[in-house]
This record gives sequence, structure tokens and C-alpha cells, in this order.
Amino acid sequence: MDNQVNHQAHTTTHNHIITQDLHNIFSSLTQSQKDFFKDSNILITGCAGFLGFYFLHFFIHYSEELGIKKLIGLDNFMLRTPSWLRDLEASHPHLLEISKFDIIKDKIDDLKSAHDVDIIAHMASIASPVFYRQYPIETLDANIWGLRNLLDFYAQRSIRSLLFFSSSEVYGDPTAQHIPTSEDYRGNVACIGPRACYDESKRFGETLCYLYAQKHSLPISIVRPFNNYGPGMNLADKRVPADFAQAILNNEDITILSDGSPTRTFCYISDAISGYLKALSYGKFDVFNIGIDQGEISIKELAAIYQSIGKKLWNYTAQITLSAPKEKDYLIDNPNRRAPIIDKAKNLLAYNPQVFVEEGVERFLAFLLAESQKER
Repeated sequence: MDNQVNHQAHTTTHNHIITQDLHNIFSSLTQSQKDFFKDSNILITGCAGFLGFYFLHFFIHYSEELGIKKLIGLDNFMLRTPSWLRDLEASHPHLLEISKFDIIKDKIDDLKSAHDVDIIAHMASIASPVFYRQYPIETLDANIWGLRNLLDFYAQRSIRSLLFFSSSEVYGDPTAQHIPTSEDYRGNVACIGPRACYDESKRFGETLCYLYAQKHSLPISIVRPFNNYGPGMNLADKRVPADFAQAILNNEDITILSDGSPTRTFCYISDAISGYLKALSYGKFDVFNIGIDQGEISIKELAAIYQSIGKKLWNYTAQITLSAPKEKDYLIDNPNRRAPIIDKAKNLLAYNPQVFVEEGVERFLAFLLAESQKER
């Protein structure tokens, strides 16, 4: 089943859900935002991940309309080398160049294609709590030293935009009066603990971006993602939306590793990518929450949505169960609530998320169903 899941998580635009998502993303951009990418060479670090999947498929699918000249993808492939990435490079050799590259240790100066880059999206970081607890130093280094290497290199060059992917985890566990949470909330974050390697390195990465924007006038924007999910997720990712989807595929119980009471707003991937592209085209320093500001639900309620749609699409017959996590640090410093205020992104970026969680889960599971039918 592992090989099947891998294939299902890594597909191309031949899947109708992906095609619709890419169209919706493109339609959400203003003309000036589309024009921003004209005649550009774009560098994407961490290109083998969930977000890289959508970024690369989007830029390739609309490369002519956007006027993109070259895409350069970098990844150290520490966790996996997805087949979809190899397929994309093989089918678009003149547009896409993929390099195995350690953003922490390798020298960007040695990468010839990186010298003529106009736009950079730095998303090279482990984002799953299960995996960043396994690789805490590597996670911290990517968010600090990997970012520093990029900033030092491009501070000496003329670029249009550099986008740093921070996280809503910089807010830690907000106090009740700061939920929903705006960008000016300073955070309630544990600097020591199992999540600190990720949370605190993202916070420090934001400080680096702020200082380089000030000192070198670098056009840096920062995004703080809120709970993205959808097609392209590695189902072995160990995050809740992936775990629940895998349970549906296997017709196994949806297991919640808590009492199910923590709440989140879940942002479907096409809405998230729309926000990131809008921030990428902003071209000056600012910080944006990117998520959806409606539909805060508990993990138990999310499980019920998966169960209901699983029955509809997959004839799912298993149950929802509660269980204690095997990993002793699993719930330490896990925030009880997470919901964004996105007024700044709405006002400055014309960001307008459209996909509520019921529709998003159905799209995710329909995508997986279409992929499974290809293999029959």
C-alpha cells in the first residue's frame, strides 16, 4: 500500500481536481500580479514538498501566460524523492531544472542557474511535527542558515521578490483574547521543548528577513501559513489531514491522537497557493497570515467530515476512535486553537479564500479516488 499511496500523492495535471485547482489559482490573481512574473527566472527551495508540488505544477501549466523563462527547484531530498518531480523535469527539460542541493551547507554561488534568478520562494523546511522532532537541528538550520545563505547571496543582486515561508506556529498557543490572531500578535511560544526547533527558528527567520529588508532594501515578504491540506500531500506526512485521508483509503478507523477538542481553520491548497503567489508578487517587506478566516472546527468535527465524505465517495465503513499517541512528546506545546485574521492579505493582496472545509475534503478525497482508478 505504501507504493500506492506514494503514487497517489504525487500526480500531474492529468487529474481533473488538479486542473480545476490550477485554474482557480490563476483566476484569483489580478492582472498586475500575473504581470509580475513576466520574463522571470524563479527559484524554489524545498521543491519536493507539498507546496512545491503545487508551485511547480502551477508555474509549468501557466508558464506561457505568465511569461516565465526558467524554473529552478532545489531540495536535499532528505525525506523522499517524489516520482512526480522526476516526471515534471523529464517532460519540461527546457523550463525546469531540478538540483539536489543542501541549502544549509552547499554554496549557492556554485549553482550557475541561481545567479540570474529574479524571484525566490524559500520553503525548504520540514513542516510535519513528527518529522521535525526527528530532525530538529536540520529543521532549525534550514530556517536560519539556509535562509541566511539566500539572503547574503541575493543582497548583492537585483531581485524582484523573496518570499519566506514562516508559519502560524510563530504565535504558539495564543491567549483567548488573541484568537482569531492578527499579524501584530507577538506570540506565546515555548523556546524549549519538542516544537521549539520549528517555532523558534521560524520566528528568528522572520527577524533575519526584517533586518535584510532594512539594511539591503531586499524586497522580502513573509507568509504565515495556517493548516494547509489537499492533493499533493504525502499521505505518510503524519499530519492530521493526511492521516485521515489514508484511513479512508485503507478503510481503517480514523484515529485521533488526542481528545479531539483542539480547533483549527483548515485552508485548502488552492486558496493557500493563491495567497502565496499574491504575497510573492507583492515585492516589498510585509508579513501576511495566509489561511481561511471562517469555519474553525475541532479535530473531532474534521474527522466526522472525512467519515461522511469517505462514505459518499469511497464506501467507507470504519469508525472514528480516540487513542493515546505512542510518541510521548506528541501533544506537548500543541496549541488548543488556531485561527487567522486575514484582513491585511485581503486589503493589500486581494486575497479571498473560497473553499470551505467540507468542499476541500471532498476535493482531496475525489483526487485520491481518481488516482486510484488510474491504477486499475
